[in-house]
Amino acid sequence: MANDPRKLLVTCALPYANGSIHLGHMLEHIQADIWVRYQRLRGNVVNFICADDAHGTPIMLKAQQMGITPEEMIAAVSEEHQKDFAGFDISFDNYHSTHSDENRELASHIYLELKKNGFISSRTISQLFDPEKEMFLPDRFVKGTCPKCKSEDQYGDNCDNCGETYSPTELINPKSAVSGATPVMKDSEHFFFDLPQFESMLKEWTRSGSLQSETANKMQEWFESGLQQWDISRDAPYFGFEIPGEKNKFFYVWLDAPVGYMASFKNLCGKRDDLDFDEYWKKDSSTELYHFIGKDIVYFHSLFWPAMLEGSGFRKPNNVFVHGYVTVNGAKMSKSKGTFIKAATYLDHLDPECLRYYYAAKLNSRIDDLDLNLEDFTQRVNADVVNKIVNLASRNAGFISKRFEGKLSDNFAEPELYNEFVAAADRIAELYESREFGRAIREITALADKANQYVDEKAPWLLLKKKVKTKSFKTSVQWVLTYSAF
Repeated sequence: MANDPRKLLVTCALPYANGSIHLGHMLEHIQADIWVRYQRLRGNVVNFICADDAHGTPIMLKAQQMGITPEEMIAAVSEEHQKDFAGFDISFDNYHSTHSDENRELASHIYLELKKNGFISSRTISQLFDPEKEMFLPDRFVKGTCPKCKSEDQYGDNCDNCGETYSPTELINPKSAVSGATPVMKDSEHFFFDLPQFESMLKEWTRSGSLQSETANKMQEWFESGLQQWDISRDAPYFGFEIPGEKNKFFYVWLDAPVGYMASFKNLCGKRDDLDFDEYWKKDSSTELYHFIGKDIVYFHSLFWPAMLEGSGFRKPNNVFVHGYVTVNGAKMSKSKGTFIKAATYLDHLDPECLRYYYAAKLNSRIDDLDLNLEDFTQRVNADVVNKIVNLASRNAGFISKRFEGKLSDNFAEPELYNEFVAAADRIAELYESREFGRAIREITALADKANQYVDEKAPWLLLKKKVKTKSFKTSVQWVLTYSAF
């Protein structure tokens, strides 16, 4: 008896709703989409979801600069994002927004459950405050001189020049990046999630063997340095959800952003009769949950997110699949060098399948950076896609269609060769399952080489030039074309 199909919920990290999708984003979405399409081909039930991350100070300030409301801005950005993903054939079942009724309801529920279970506390902290804009300043909205290397015009959390991390209060001559005013210190009550209470659970989850080794090793470093309580609140003015029972206090964007996975799925459940939210998110769910993310947000997805879920009575992810950054010609993407390429710009000039192939050919299951080398991109697409795969199909499709009514032979002159191709399927499937796409591509192109070689040796076009019309002739040509088709 065949095994029952697996039920999977797969997500990509939520793009921030204050800018365009670029080719760095596309690595993750292409990687996840390839894996999802493989699972669907295997007969598994897959729900593939995403959403825009639509809250936070940057969105509020950018909307002000544009002279529109945050709601108007995130609506326009969402439309642009979805158009880009559709252009690259990303097969989402649902694309939603964290600024939604579903997310407000779920984020509030999770917070209240955490509070009821003793995982939320409050205390007064001192923060930098912009006296002109009358707002507390996030780290990235304070600039000044690095306290270590003395480089000027550095952000309030780390120095781009020397790499030092620090608190914004340590900056020399700090200035508000919003108004240019000198910030002052001001007290405010903030709410904290007690992450240290979940250390034992997180260590057990880390040792389960389901996480990538690089992620597990990084988590061990965090455990050794000691887990800290997590500030989950922000003060007004802020674009986001107000904390239940509090005035002028809002959820920090990183609390409600991952809840957006749940909200997008709940939104999908409202559109379909065959889905049950609790089946996928209840604590003892037998379904599978996988997140595809970049290495810059591992901290939130491997510590805070599973702890939030555990503390509020929901299931944890089966795995968090982490990838590296995209570089272009060996360097960080740069607007000044013309290597910061938007998805829409790429789609205006090139076929999305070419980039999908190139990324697939270089992807593996590790957290390695992937270099988009433009010369290599051109060479690989021409050599592998055009000259091997497409050429194999195009050179034989005409024969099969015109001479044999589009039908392949129903028997084989060389069954050993056919069996060799069929036997490769399980090996290639295992590589797709384990996200070793580059190795799978190498296996496939090797088969394409073998098929092209077989066609060259048998030369069906020469056989067709003969005037013989016997059944054996027809069968011999069909054999050649059938092997090449497989």
